[in-house]
Amino acid sequence: MNTAPAPATPRASRWRHRRPGTRGQRWLAIAGVLLAALVVLLLLWDWNWFKRPLERMVQARTGRALHIGHLDVDLGSTSTLRADRVSFANAPWAQRPDMARAARVEIDLRLWPLLRGDLQVPEVRLARPDVLLQTAPRRGEPGNWDFLGGGDAGRPLPLKRLRVDDGTLRFVDAPGRTDIRLAVRSGAPAQANAAPPLLLQGNGHWRGAAFTVRGGTESPLQLADSEHPFRLHLEGRAGATRATASGTLTNPFQLQLFDLRLRLSGADLEDLYPLLGIALPSSPPYRLDGQLRRDHDTWRYDGFSGQVGDSDLAGNVRIDVGGERPRLTAELVSRRLDFDDLAGFVGAPPRTGGGETANAGQRAAAAALAARPTVLPDKPYDLGKLRAMDADVRWKAQRINSPSLPLDDMDAHLRLDDGLLRLEPLNFGVAGGDIRGSVRMDARSPRIATTLDASLRGVQLGRLFPDARLARQASGGIGGRVRLSGTGNSVAAMLGSSDGDVAIGMGRGHVGNLLMELAGLDVAESLKFLFTGDRQIPLRCAFADFGVQDGLMQARALAFDTTDTLVVGGGSVSLKGEQLDLLLRPRPKDRSILALRSPLRIGGTFKDPSFRPDFKALGLRGAIALTLGSITPPAALLATLETGPGKDADCGGHYAR
Repeated sequence: MNTAPAPATPRASRWRHRRPGTRGQRWLAIAGVLLAALVVLLLLWDWNWFKRPLERMVQARTGRALHIGHLDVDLGSTSTLRADRVSFANAPWAQRPDMARAARVEIDLRLWPLLRGDLQVPEVRLARPDVLLQTAPRRGEPGNWDFLGGGDAGRPLPLKRLRVDDGTLRFVDAPGRTDIRLAVRSGAPAQANAAPPLLLQGNGHWRGAAFTVRGGTESPLQLADSEHPFRLHLEGRAGATRATASGTLTNPFQLQLFDLRLRLSGADLEDLYPLLGIALPSSPPYRLDGQLRRDHDTWRYDGFSGQVGDSDLAGNVRIDVGGERPRLTAELVSRRLDFDDLAGFVGAPPRTGGGETANAGQRAAAAALAARPTVLPDKPYDLGKLRAMDADVRWKAQRINSPSLPLDDMDAHLRLDDGLLRLEPLNFGVAGGDIRGSVRMDARSPRIATTLDASLRGVQLGRLFPDARLARQASGGIGGRVRLSGTGNSVAAMLGSSDGDVAIGMGRGHVGNLLMELAGLDVAESLKFLFTGDRQIPLRCAFADFGVQDGLMQARALAFDTTDTLVVGGGSVSLKGEQLDLLLRPRPKDRSILALRSPLRIGGTFKDPSFRPDFKALGLRGAIALTLGSITPPAALLATLETGPGKDADCGGHYAR
């Protein structure tokens, strides 16, 4: 009996005896188990397991703590990372513990490029974000946003779109007295896939001054690119001051480079001092439109034009802020300058009559000034403003509107260096001639020391009269010199303490007989010329010379000499008390049965002068007929008098009889 074992059956032979489909069912079973396990894993998976590693990674990179309340992920070809109750810690010195917080942060990520190491972020959505940007307590130190060291943010995030819902942005600069709060939200994009613009509205304080602002910008994603111009449009208001800015910023967080169209308007240029730190004189309401540019420490307002009060103003302004004090350099031009718009330079309000432009405060100041018995401005200059900046300003006016003064044009050059102000030259065209002057104000001491030096040349007598008839009766050139120095912090105080000389004179010319007879109170002659016409009277000369000491002008020589009448005078003018006390004695050279020929007393105040005959002298013809002696003009006037053609005038000769 053969008991040998049967030969082994090959493995392939065993598979052939199994039922068809067994292999496929086994693989399906394995796949089902794996899928079930994956489903169970997904159902049980908690993405919050990644919170701590993510928070530790951010803190290691920035040195600031990141806190995430809840973390979730929606997987897909574009996956969404969703984090709720997110906060990011602030700098240790900041006024609140977190620099940024948000109710929800959603970040879209493209999955397949991410597996290749290519980070693509189509969109980030922020719900109720609240961000605080704050400068360091000491100047020169980085702000709280510089948490990567030296402001190096590394590679910019490849983000396409950012959407903000109900956000808040606050900027605080305590040393600069600035605190701005803005409500921000995303607007509708111009195109379907474009980054939406950012709309904002808010208020706060800029350099201590309250303001409001609203407007819109391009997507804030452009902030990550320091070379990309960042477009914006903002409208701001601080009190009566309004500004509209449209244009581009480059690296907006540094505010070092920008190019904006700036429209600026307000009630008074003086209001810009707390906003910009630029000390400007008081002005009537204004509106200006130009191009505002900044290149690091240099600000420029180029090609601006507009209106200040009733005057037009155009030019270029440059402000350098890199030195110890801001320095303003400007070239200004006015085609038509309303003279009273310059009143702010001397501490006075502009005119407020019909058709004049002034703000409410200036109207009140003008009313108060009108109720006062004095006329010299007594508003003190602000020493802090005079010391706060340096300036170099040239201003030319082609035509001047001044109803009370026959001014033609102006050329002024102002320099301000460390509290020392110089106006040199300060030139005005006046009635066919000119006034050439210089002013020096030293505000480096508690009391301003002021020096005025001005000369008059070629001023035409006929053009001084606004009335055409009187203008036809007079001709001749007037010259003079004013040299005064005083101390005080207002125009009234400076003049009231001044010392120096005031001299004015006129050479040969003509005056109307009517003017002379009225001045001499010759009733018969005056009536005759009133009804029958006037004739020209040759003028030999006229001059007035005053010495000034402690605000009191004392007449040293005063005479008016024509072929008809010689008028001599004396007396004083108080600049401190604004009082007049002059006596003019006419000495007739003809005979008239009704000639009163009384001395004329000029008294009263600058605001309310009086001109009256000295009736005590009536009938005292002998007392008037004094031996006047030889009166000659002061030497200071000889260079300015225009004696006219021919022989020199026999000015002030002996007329006593």
